[in-house]
Amino acid sequence: MRVATWNLENLFAPNASAAAPASRATYEAKIAALASTIAAIAPDVLAVQEVGSPPALDDLAAALPGTWYRETADPDGRGIRVALLSRRLLREVEQVSDFPTGLGTVQVDDDGRVIAGLGRPALKATATFGGKKVHVVSAHLKSKLLTFPGGRFSTSDEAERARYAVYALHRRAAEAAGIRAFVTRLLAQSTTNTAAVVVAGDLNDDTQAATTQILLGPPGSEIGTIGFDRPDAGDQQRLWNVAPHIPEADRYSRNYRGRRELIDHILVSEPLVHGVTAGAGPAPAPSIDDQPDARRDRPGSDHRPVYVDLPA
Repeated sequence: MRVATWNLENLFAPNASAAAPASRATYEAKIAALASTIAAIAPDVLAVQEVGSPPALDDLAAALPGTWYRETADPDGRGIRVALLSRRLLREVEQVSDFPTGLGTVQVDDDGRVIAGLGRPALKATATFGGKKVHVVSAHLKSKLLTFPGGRFSTSDEAERARYAVYALHRRAAEAAGIRAFVTRLLAQSTTNTAAVVVAGDLNDDTQAATTQILLGPPGSEIGTIGFDRPDAGDQQRLWNVAPHIPEADRYSRNYRGRRELIDHILVSEPLVHGVTAGAGPAPAPSIDDQPDARRDRPGSDHRPVYVDLPA
């Protein structure tokens, strides 16, 4: 079973937003490029991010070989959302939008505006493979890209930059905690064995970032550590990031100002972690900066997909 995640970069119908393709021809070129990559990596379930209206996802599904089931979450203020595409029927669909109990609201700007849940709801659905239910969560945490008052993406005021970096970091951490709380409940619901859970998405930070680490659960047993092959009581609540299984030279999903970053991740629960392999592709990824609309008419995506092959 192959599960993949991919940020599709502003999959909007033509002229639906400032970042959408400006013409039908450029939109169709984007759909064709996305479909070609998805067909090449051939996932069974694909978690996607930055989907505009659901009809755009329908167009992508129609461009893929075979039958693809799809589910979408509610959009954020920019009109983008996460979704799931699957060659297997998707059941038990559920949005994840709440911060964990006990965590208060999070301030997001200088005006004191606060949020009480995920800015972009995550989406969970269940697919069945070989008689085994696998819960897949598609997630897209707050971007590292800072947005300043008036829709600006840059500032010469360093005090303002520092404040908005804190707002973004607090929001990303709270969103990670919300998804972690949902997964904790999902794992606890299993009455026999630990549930088979995959969290896949654009986490907007690297493997060792504190926000990414929140999702792991109990510490001490990450892939590559001396404790990995030693079962302990924490395993039933853990998620493992499969990033170490991606060949080191290929371990990136975005090229930011010429620097390779792995910010798109797949994490799996205990029944799935042993015997996995992982990869990313295709390469290379275009180098991007802090102007999100600069690639408006470019085909494909500014991210690379990341995938994991799970044991049968």
